[in-house]
Amino acid sequence: MSADWLATPPPLAALRGGSVPARVGNVLVGTASWTEKTLLDSRAFYPPPANTPEKRLRYYARHFPVVEVDATYYALPTAARALAWAERTPADFAFGVKAYAALTGHPIEPRRLDRDLVAALPPEVRTARSVYPRDLPDAVRAEIAVRFHAALAPLREAGKLAYVLFQMPRWFAPSRESHALLDGLAGRFPDTRIAVEFRQAGWMTPERRARTLEFLRRRELVYVCVDEPQGTSASVPPIAEATADDVAVVRFHGRKAGVWARPGVGTVERFGYLYARDELAEWVPRLRAVAARTHRVHVLMNNCRDHFAVQNAKDLAAMLAEAAACGSTRP
Repeated sequence: MSADWLATPPPLAALRGGSVPARVGNVLVGTASWTEKTLLDSRAFYPPPANTPEKRLRYYARHFPVVEVDATYYALPTAARALAWAERTPADFAFGVKAYAALTGHPIEPRRLDRDLVAALPPEVRTARSVYPRDLPDAVRAEIAVRFHAALAPLREAGKLAYVLFQMPRWFAPSRESHALLDGLAGRFPDTRIAVEFRQAGWMTPERRARTLEFLRRRELVYVCVDEPQGTSASVPPIAEATADDVAVVRFHGRKAGVWARPGVGTVERFGYLYARDELAEWVPRLRAVAARTHRVHVLMNNCRDHFAVQNAKDLAAMLAEAAACGSTRP
C-alpha cells in the first residue's frame, strides 16, 4: 500500500507554513502532544489515512523533528510503548517525555498504577479517587521511579530521549527541601537529561533568578524557559537561558491570564490560545541567543487546542528561518 500521504502537507489551507521545515539550524520546533483530542477533531493537520496512533506519529514526524510526550504524566509508560515510539520515527527524531505526576509531587489516580503496586497500597489509599505521592508507601514511590526510568530504556538506547520534563507544581517553592529534591534527580535517573520547569514565581524573581540558574547549571539540570500568562503566583517570567551545554528547552503555554492559576480549569481551556505573529516574534532573538549557547534547542508549543499548537509551531519555525536567511536577530 502506498504511503504517499505521509509526505502530504496538512489538509486545511488555513494551516499556514505547511512546507516550512521545523528544524532551523540547531533549533527544533514541535508540539507538546501529537494525539490531543481537539487536534484530531479539528481535522486541520492529519489527513484521513492517518487514522491510527502509529500512522499519526509517522505523519507528525514528517513535519516536525521533536515532540513531547504528555501521556506519561498521567500513567506510567511501558517499554513496549517507548519501543514503538522509537521504531515509528526517523533516526534523528527526538522525544521529550513528561515525568509521571507522582515523581513531581502532583496527585495521581491510584487505580492507574500497575496492579501489583495497587495491591501494595493501604486499603484507604487503594480506593481513593486521587492521592498525593506523600500518601504512598516509601517502597511504592521508589518502585514508581525505577519503573518509569526502565520504561524509557528503548528511547535512550535509540538516542531519541532528549530529556525528561519535571514540571513542578505551583506549591513547589524555593526551600531547603525543594533544593534537596532537585539535587537528587540526576542520581535517581542516570543517563537521562533532566529538564525542570517551575510553576511558582519565587524561583525566578529578580533577587533569586541568578541563584536558581546557577544551582541548575552546577547540577547539569536543564532550565525550562517558558512563555506563559503573567501576573499570578504561578507565573514565571519569559527568561531565555541555557543551563546545560547539550540542550535547552522552551515551552509555550499561551497567555490566558484569567485561567492560568484558577483551580478546576481544564487543560483545553487553560492552554487554548492561538499566538499572534507579533507575540511569537518576541522570541525570535531570544531563541537565537539561546541557540548560540547550547548544542540544541527544543521549542514545544503546549497551547494544545484544535490546531493552535501545530499552527504556531509552523509560524515560529518560519520566522526563525526568515531571520536565519537574513542573518539577523530581527523577526
